[in-house]
Amino acid sequence: MIKSASRDVKSAVTWAGSDIIIKIFAPDSANYLDDGLDFIEGQGEDFERALEHTGFGKFHYSLLTICGLIYLNTAVGITIISFVLPSATCDFQMSSSDKGWLTAAPMLGMVIGSYFWGCLADTKGRKTVLIGALLMDGICGLLSSISQVYWLFMLFRFFNGFAITGAMGICFPYLGEFQPNKYRETILCWLELFWTLGVIALPGIAWIIIPLEFEYITETFRFRSWNLFVAACAIPSILIGLWLLFFPESPKFLLECGEADEALDVLRDMYASNTGDDGSNFPVVSLREKVRTMSVISQQSTRSIRSLRIRKPKELKLLLGEIWEQTKALCKPPHLRYTVITCLIQFGLTTSYYTLIIWFPELFYRFEEFESLHPNEAASVCEVSSVVIKTNTSLTIENEFCGEPIADSVFLHTLIIGLACIPTSFWLPLCVHRLGAKFFLVFSLIVAGGVTIGLYFVNSAMSNLVLSCIFEALTSLGISTVYCVMVDLFPTNLRVMAAALSLTFGRGGALIGNLIFGFLIDLNCVVPIVLFASMLLVSGLLCLMLPSTGKGSLD
Repeated sequence: MIKSASRDVKSAVTWAGSDIIIKIFAPDSANYLDDGLDFIEGQGEDFERALEHTGFGKFHYSLLTICGLIYLNTAVGITIISFVLPSATCDFQMSSSDKGWLTAAPMLGMVIGSYFWGCLADTKGRKTVLIGALLMDGICGLLSSISQVYWLFMLFRFFNGFAITGAMGICFPYLGEFQPNKYRETILCWLELFWTLGVIALPGIAWIIIPLEFEYITETFRFRSWNLFVAACAIPSILIGLWLLFFPESPKFLLECGEADEALDVLRDMYASNTGDDGSNFPVVSLREKVRTMSVISQQSTRSIRSLRIRKPKELKLLLGEIWEQTKALCKPPHLRYTVITCLIQFGLTTSYYTLIIWFPELFYRFEEFESLHPNEAASVCEVSSVVIKTNTSLTIENEFCGEPIADSVFLHTLIIGLACIPTSFWLPLCVHRLGAKFFLVFSLIVAGGVTIGLYFVNSAMSNLVLSCIFEALTSLGISTVYCVMVDLFPTNLRVMAAALSLTFGRGGALIGNLIFGFLIDLNCVVPIVLFASMLLVSGLLCLMLPSTGKGSLD
């Protein structure tokens, strides 16, 4: 180790013989080791020290805003179909089977798209893939809004699900890799607030647009208020994707790819934005990585993995080899333990969340139907389901496809559920440093499991609304916290891929849950309640096996 200093101009520290060489210049400082920069063993610490010198300010708030809007946009994109379905059923003359497939199409797209985007993000870059996913989501959303036939509308909604899951899985790692240690977990937890805003915004936008008496009809084309609603929800994806062009690639990812100079340029820009000082005054002047962790690329090429072109067969083969090696790394020690645990947690949590959240509006409807037929009578969920089903089978439906428009109570109930999430959305980021992300995971899942059991004892639309609010608040908090924890659990070259793999398990479970839940609830409503409560409770217990996070630097 070599140390040299010049007190006349600047004190300088140069380290050699390690994986990374960082030169740090501290003006007018003879005691150049006093600030704790003498620790150099391991890339993580050295990068974190350089990251801390960028400060925390304008750049980080701007990045939180755009990543928050991406997460808000995913909340809208995932649940939009529930508001579109009644109107689209009329226009496309959909049967019950058709409606089931349309509801399943975006979820199927998420199952297929999750790992695809994760592989791309861990090889081609976070920013590039985020932009691609957002633009694809926006364009497919606009095209679906003008689709005139059922199968084409369903196809575009499939691609919407395919794209939006990429944005959802990448925004947490992308945001986290810019954050200094002491701020990272708190900043990531603030994304939960944006999810809540999305849950609130969607029924608000739907309530404004869908009831409008608006339509444009020709012999071959029709465009009604629900089409306008779909288009309005698609435009933000395009705008956010274009805004993201002005943000840099993750410096942590660039360093992992061996592009140290580019990573240093990003840190300089962050420093200039946060401090108002010129980027040339950034105290870290050299940041070079000698050992490459990208297995296949480091063995066969000196090029950055980001520079490989899919159009060239040899480079495509190299890229696929890299993806395969990274996938194998997730499935063997030391990462296998956390890969399995996070996939199981996501499966139990996401299956329960998406299935029950989609079913709650149906439950509102069933209670309202029962209370209108049997005023001043109380009944359980199981009793309501059986009575309403028997009654409906004996009725003659005058219009098979076009029934009543969405009742205002549906918009109102969904809005109230979103508003109920605000307290937990503030509680998480404000207290995560004191209580730890692990506490929030265990607490939210165990209590959500208890709330699910409570569904059996619901005897009115009001009690159903209360339980719906508690369930939404706790499970959405749990989903966001899982993403926060995973940023710390896996190294940079596997981080998005690990999140995507767990997301695939979660979305797969949600797809299965939605397909079987309607059948189970009508057959024996105790079975699904016990099943999903058990899944949440087991997921909560699995969270106890995760380590405490948010204290150390990212690998």
